Amino acid sequence: MGLLEMATAPVCTGLFYLYIRDKYEKEPYRMLFLGVVWGIYTAFVICGVGRFMEWLLPHEETPFYTAFFSSAFIEESIKLLFLYSLIFHHPEFNEPFDGIVYAVFVSLGFAWIENLVYVTDSVRGGAGTALSRAVLSVPGHGLFGIQMGYYLAKYRFQKGKKNLAYAFVVPYFYHGLYNYFLLRKENFWDFPFLLLEICLWTDSFRKMRYHLQQSPFRPKKKENF
Repeated sequence: MGLLEMATAPVCTGLFYLYIRDKYEKEPYRMLFLGVVWGIYTAFVICGVGRFMEWLLPHEETPFYTAFFSSAFIEESIKLLFLYSLIFHHPEFNEPFDGIVYAVFVSLGFAWIENLVYVTDSVRGGAGTALSRAVLSVPGHGLFGIQMGYYLAKYRFQKGKKNLAYAFVVPYFYHGLYNYFLLRKENFWDFPFLLLEICLWTDSFRKMRYHLQQSPFRPKKKENF
């Protein structure tokens, strides 16, 4: 398997998984394709904004600054803007789980471009990089997308401005911590990172189940008399 395929496979796996989890009312292929394309657009916008911020505010790259500002803040804010523009007022956004689906498709569209850059890099890339990113980075972006989509859907269907704020703050917080623990080289940070992984995966599956249960397309159970 070549590097291109190795960079693409985990993204396709995540997209397919979310597609089959959306079991009550599938999204049209055109909208799913647009979700990925808009995610690809975010990668170029994020790159441009990141370079502009480096020029505007020269700084020393520390694990904290890189994790919480250079990476998480810029990436999650721009992804939320693109996601909101794509689906919030669209008629296909007609059940809570749709928020998660489109957020993950946008996030993995971004992750695909990012993965290609890292995996094919002549210095840092290679099969080892592809494997580590398939296990950590790509799933991480998908999980942050679940958090974003969950709260954006709550804002869409249950109102409450706090949910719109949570649609940014929660994935930003998870993303920042995730990157911070990975950037620290000391073994001490391995255990907090493991706890964060368990918490993030558990919380994300719980939120997917919750929105699936809220679907208006979910078949009603017949009552026995």
